[in-house]
Amino acid sequence: MKLKVCGMKYQDNIQAVANLQPDYLGFIFYEKSVRYFNTSIPNISETIKKTGVFVNETIEFVVKQIQTHNLQAVQLHGEESPEYCDQLKNCHAELVSASLDKNLKHLQVDKSLEIIKVFSIKDEFDFDVLKPYEPVCNYFLFDTKGKLPGGNGYTFDWNVLNDYPSTKPFFLSGGIGLNEADKLNAFKQSPASKYCYAIDVNSKFEIEPGLKHIEQLKQFKEALSFIEN
Repeated sequence: MKLKVCGMKYQDNIQAVANLQPDYLGFIFYEKSVRYFNTSIPNISETIKKTGVFVNETIEFVVKQIQTHNLQAVQLHGEESPEYCDQLKNCHAELVSASLDKNLKHLQVDKSLEIIKVFSIKDEFDFDVLKPYEPVCNYFLFDTKGKLPGGNGYTFDWNVLNDYPSTKPFFLSGGIGLNEADKLNAFKQSPASKYCYAIDVNSKFEIEPGLKHIEQLKQFKEALSFIEN
C-alpha cells in the first residue's frame, strides 16, 4: 500500500518530507485553502509522484499547472464531472504530443497522468455515483465530508467501505494521524481494504497549515506494517 502526504507548502519542509520517501506529495492549487501552493516545487526524487489538488478549476488552469510543475497526478476535489475528467485526459495527451515535437523540446511534461477523483463520505454513501467515473479516472479518493474540501481533520466510518462495489483502487483519507495507526493495521486485514491502494494524510501531521511534522510522519510510517520504510 502507498503513502501520500498532502498539503505541502514550504520549500525546506517539502524536501524534508520527500526524504522520507512517500509515494505521493500533494500540492493544493486552491486559493481559498490555507495550504494554497503558489511557489515552485524543489527537486525531489523521481519516485515520488507530484500531485496537484484542484477544486472546480478550468481545464486550462489545471493543464498549465501540470506543465509548469511537471505533475504526475491530478486530484479533483470539487464537483468535476466524468466529462471533465475525460477532457482533462485528452488535453494532457495533446500536451504530451506537443512536448514530443522536435520544435517544442522545452515543454517538460510527464507522459502519464493519474487522475484521482475525490468523494466525501459522512455516515453513508451512494456508491452508484462512482459508475460514470470508472472509465475516466485512475483512482478514487474517499475523504470525510466537512465544511472544507479536504483537511478537516476528521475520520469517517471506514465500515462504509465494506459495501464498496468497484474494483477501482482507492485512496483512504480524512483525519488520519498517528493515533489511527493501529486502526489502519486492523483495516488492512479487513475485506473493506481489498482495493485500498494508498493512505492519504494531511492536517493531523501539521505544526501549522502546510508545515508537516517530520518526526511524526516518520513514526507513522514505521507504525504501519504494510507501508515500505
